[in-house]
Amino acid sequence: MTKIALFPGSFDPFTKGHYDVVIRSLSLFDKVIVSLGNNSSKNRYFSIETMINKIEEAFHDQPKVEVMAYKGLTATFAKEQNAKYIIRGLRNTTDFEYENTICQANKHLWSELETIFLITTPSLASISSTIIREIHKHGGEINSLLPYKL
Repeated sequence: MTKIALFPGSFDPFTKGHYDVVIRSLSLFDKVIVSLGNNSSKNRYFSIETMINKIEEAFHDQPKVEVMAYKGLTATFAKEQNAKYIIRGLRNTTDFEYENTICQANKHLWSELETIFLITTPSLASISSTIIREIHKHGGEINSLLPYKL
């Protein structure tokens, strides 16, 4: 049986922290689908098309990684992709509280779905998409925080 995992998120933008979580998860799964969701409560800063292209560029040498956009519930998309695992990176206890709630909801929607939490590599724990967007909006350098060049 092929073990498929989703790594879902808005990835606005996809950071070195996100990249690290995917690379570390490749030893656990046969395929990892980086899944860009359309969060109706967020307005995107970088387009989904831009992020898909940049994420594909970052993983061009990783055949076990796919990049896909989706709409709707993550659990439904996971089921459609036969992905029985969701990968989430945790930087701190605040992330855990938020992710645990989502994990429980996803499990309610599809009982076969398991969420795997990976603790962020300490040197990358301070990187967040929100901070990167703010730096970029004000003309600051962000490429050192990304696994690709914008």
